[in-house]
Amino acid sequence: MNDNPSSNAHEIRVKRLRFRAWHRGIREMDILIGGFADAHLADMSKTELDAFELLLSVPDQEMYAILTRDAAPWPELDATLIERLRGFIRDRAG
Repeated sequence: MNDNPSSNAHEIRVKRLRFRAWHRGIREMDILIGGFADAHLADMSKTELDAFELLLSVPDQEMYAILTRDAAPWPELDATLIERLRGFIRDRAG
């Protein structure tokens, strides 16, 4: 059993974010964002998780446009995270 409260809090946060990533509303976005979450959330720092959580606040249609480069990302979104997501999507499509 893990007695480290900080580690437990991190694990709980990752599980919650993973659930939110897989339950966005549009199935295609669930698959894209949820797949990325499965692959990367466990290894993210608190700062990266903060950025991912903010990303989850973007509505599906806008997020799809951002990820397909039809729209510019919101200025408050982490550009590195957006590029990681775009790369993940490209790799899956490849």
